[in-house]
Amino acid sequence: MNPLARQLNETLERENSHVFDMLSALGKSIYFPKEGILSQSAEAKAKAKKYNATIGIAIENGQPMHLKVIQDTLSTYAPKDIYEYAPPAGKPELRSAWRKKMLEENPEIGSKLIGNPIVTNALTHGLSIAADLFADVGDSVIIPDKNWENYELTFEIRRGAKIVNYPLYNEEQKFNAAGLREALLAQQSKGKAIVVLNFPNNPTGYTPGAEEGNEIAAAIKDAAEAGINVVVLTDDAYFGLFFEGSLHESLFGKLADIHPRVLAVKIDGATKEEYVWGFRVGFVTYAGQSEALLSALEQKTMGIIRATISSGPHPSQTFVLHALNSPEFNQQKQEKYEIMKGRANRTKSILDSGKFDDAWGYYPFNSGYFMCLKLKTVDAEALRVHLLDQHGVGTIALGATDLRVAFSCIEESSLEELFNLIYQSVKEIETVSASK
Repeated sequence: MNPLARQLNETLERENSHVFDMLSALGKSIYFPKEGILSQSAEAKAKAKKYNATIGIAIENGQPMHLKVIQDTLSTYAPKDIYEYAPPAGKPELRSAWRKKMLEENPEIGSKLIGNPIVTNALTHGLSIAADLFADVGDSVIIPDKNWENYELTFEIRRGAKIVNYPLYNEEQKFNAAGLREALLAQQSKGKAIVVLNFPNNPTGYTPGAEEGNEIAAAIKDAAEAGINVVVLTDDAYFGLFFEGSLHESLFGKLADIHPRVLAVKIDGATKEEYVWGFRVGFVTYAGQSEALLSALEQKTMGIIRATISSGPHPSQTFVLHALNSPEFNQQKQEKYEIMKGRANRTKSILDSGKFDDAWGYYPFNSGYFMCLKLKTVDAEALRVHLLDQHGVGTIALGATDLRVAFSCIEESSLEELFNLIYQSVKEIETVSASK
């Protein structure tokens, strides 16, 4: 094993042996090189005032070489802020700005010890990093039965972990904290579990309320007290899009110092929060018991980044930083929030009208981009195909009964027509079936 990896492992074992035990074999082996091209280039950038012949970029007239045809479209920005490589951990100013935003929006973090956000190539990359660091073959990854299908690829296919499901809703149509607790305690023989908490939930658009949030935290603490090391990943892709009756913070703050056997990891980003899907700017943030522990985890994270993408794109980091620092940012973001909230509320009022009750119910939703219909009489995939082929309407079929509808991408004035077409399609399928 490389001496740097060994040193990081020794730090983790000393600061919190439970966190060290959470690491995968890859997580224990990975490190960020201190001697090499990046470190030598960084030293040269600070000291080589005459000539810097280290890093693999081209310089012309004292600034990064670039094509005029590209710079003309980006003339607001200095070449040094878009063409140079960003550091593996991300643009320092962006990391600081995102941390400030995180603390303002999640007051429950308070004075709890958290690391500096590390920039990822959006949230999927952040989840992939966490899978590399913590998931080994046979490890259990606990997610609800209503989930984003990419978790299977990220944890099960790539890393050989085992997906463990529990029902998202209980009989009261609230978050099923008892199901989460049961799934966690079932891992006692393994002594380790990875939990993914995705709120607002994709595909249902559900976020727990305050009492449910406390129940989730209690379930995770119960597992820790039973001797299970728990890595909790808060997938906060749709953070901030909380409309009614839900928590308005990430559970990361509640879980940050809940137990020494719990490692809370916040995975978020500008992707959905700031409506910049194609920018691919995300973040990974750790909570921990000491600065030394956080530093070791961050060094291993940087090692994963260095070994895969080297660093994230610089231009989009600069664009997001510019937005965060703009005096118009909060007002403009609030305007978009109100549009999204209006679409969610209009969707709910249409569904609550009663005129579709013979065709479907719907799962509770109060946040995010989506909601899910629970079909009563037709197959979800058959309905999806019929809508697409006969009416030019796109939806997502999930299993036999669930149809995901993204109200986020439908103008509020068009939502009633959308659901009327879905209902019409159900009736058309029923008619065909009855004639056979």
